[in-house]
Amino acid sequence: MTMSENNKFGFIFPGQGSQSVGMLADLGKTFPVVVRDTFQEASEAVQADLWAVVQNGPESELNRTERTQPIMLAAGVAVWRCWRQRGGATPAVLAGHSLGEYTALVCAGAVDFSVATRLVADRARFMQEAVTTGEGRMAAILGLDDDQVRLVCQEAAQDQVVEAVNFNAPGQVVIAGCTAAVDRAVALAKAAGAKRAVELPVSVPSHCALMRSAAARLAERLAAVEIEAPALPVLHNVDVSRAAYPDTIRARLVEQLHRPVRWVEIIRRMAADGVAWVIECGPGKVLAGLNRRIDRRMDVAAVFDSASLDKALRKGGGS
Repeated sequence: MTMSENNKFGFIFPGQGSQSVGMLADLGKTFPVVVRDTFQEASEAVQADLWAVVQNGPESELNRTERTQPIMLAAGVAVWRCWRQRGGATPAVLAGHSLGEYTALVCAGAVDFSVATRLVADRARFMQEAVTTGEGRMAAILGLDDDQVRLVCQEAAQDQVVEAVNFNAPGQVVIAGCTAAVDRAVALAKAAGAKRAVELPVSVPSHCALMRSAAARLAERLAAVEIEAPALPVLHNVDVSRAAYPDTIRARLVEQLHRPVRWVEIIRRMAADGVAWVIECGPGKVLAGLNRRIDRRMDVAAVFDSASLDKALRKGGGS
């Protein structure tokens, strides 16, 4: 199906790992009011100058989980607001990778932006406090299929936690758990023929059982958060479903903290529902790269500066 025959599109939002010092500088110059106001709103919510961290670093501060999560939320919302200001059309569906799910919910009108900013800052703190520094690890396994990775984790566990947690693309799975168990799984994956098996530079083993205590704290926090039915469909990480009710959304966000991100299935669900192309709502191109490995028939555009925004609008996103 060509672009002219079907212009149904979706928006996808990245999570941690897409951040970089200086990101969104071009959009900040082109849309100073939109971008600066968005970051100002987020900064006031968490009482820190997030735009200064984004533009000036240091990188260590940008990559600190409690800073990264509010910053990535603000970045995605800022790009979305630029898109809407330029008259960008309304997507048929939204989804976000891990933290990006919160961005999708904000853009779908389910959660107030300032409320969500404080929420993800607390989420980051709960995650960081759930596991003592050095006792948790994540690693990327490239070149094995999903079942092979699951078997490697089972063999490596030895009464510890190690699980397949991010199904990012065919042949690209992230594992997480106890440091020693992840190290054993990496060695077993290499022995099983993985092209690469490398530790990721993160301080929190996300989406595995080690996050259950953080999930319990998040559940208490979410109980006090006002959530509305989304104005646009949002596909959730844990079950690839569209939740219409606030309590269901709360449950999905709690489960997401200690259950896998099923990204491959999310993109395939979009394709099955007739989505012809997707826009990665910046910064970066991480999800665009994954999409090309998941479904080459689905076109993808990454929007992170004024030129990429113009290109996406010309592609068919204009109202």
